[in-house]
Amino acid sequence: MPAYHSAFNDETSARQVGNMAILPINTKVRGPAPLAADPSQPDIIEESLDLFRANCLFRNFEIKGPADRLMIYLILFISECLSKLAPTPGRPSPGYQEALKLLQTQAVDTFALPGDAGFPLNSLYHAPASRMDADALRSYLTQTRTELAIRLVDRLYPHEQVLGADGQPTGQVGARANKPSKWWMSFQKRRFMGRSLTA
Repeated sequence: MPAYHSAFNDETSARQVGNMAILPINTKVRGPAPLAADPSQPDIIEESLDLFRANCLFRNFEIKGPADRLMIYLILFISECLSKLAPTPGRPSPGYQEALKLLQTQAVDTFALPGDAGFPLNSLYHAPASRMDADALRSYLTQTRTELAIRLVDRLYPHEQVLGADGQPTGQVGARANKPSKWWMSFQKRRFMGRSLTA
């Protein structure tokens, strides 16, 4: 079974910095990302979240376009976020609010860009052509990382269903789960393409 590729590879009008696509996203986070023409359609962040668990099982991935490079980056960032929320001896997994703060901080922390010495995927990515392009890419990735962190926490801590007296769901939305979903956290040690953004 082959890995899943981005549906946005066909977007020929998307701007590129280096060889990474700058795609529209649906967000309220301020930044330089173009706004999606149709907010009801999934964007690259939604696509990355949907394909994360399937794609992170693959060690090899054939890049078919600039949107694939952005998707690879976002999938690796999801892995980094899951590792940040993993319980350690003496420290349980955080609750919803603490997880949101941790991941939003992680999103805006200093990170390497393609072409920097600390960027682990330099063999697959071209460096930005100028300092202005590098600043634009850093701003765009900060915005997408922040939006991805918000959406990831919403998936990790779903609302619990309210049960009626008969034990059946009432259709009402309850409080958020107090621990991250085990279906997501079971992928924390998986490394898409055997890579990580931090090493």
